[in-house]
Amino acid sequence: MDEIATEVLRMTKLMREIATASQEQSRGIEQVNIAVNQMDETAQQNAALVQQSSAATRSLEEQSRQLMEAMSSFKLTTQSVA
Repeated sequence: MDEIATEVLRMTKLMREIATASQEQSRGIEQVNIAVNQMDETAQQNAALVQQSSAATRSLEEQSRQLMEAMSSFKLTTQSVA
């Protein structure tokens, strides 16, 4: 009977250890999940910034083209200064 009680106690201890390890793994998985979500948010923010930069570049290109077109009507002559 003592052997059974000893084995029951040993099994109980093992089950507690397994439960503790499972909780630790769950916390670890939760932290990984948080980190992945943060990386996803950062990637989305970066994508939005890239789109904004691209739009700004296109706008500057268009403004530059318009400025060059407006300036093309001006003619400069070279004069020698004595």
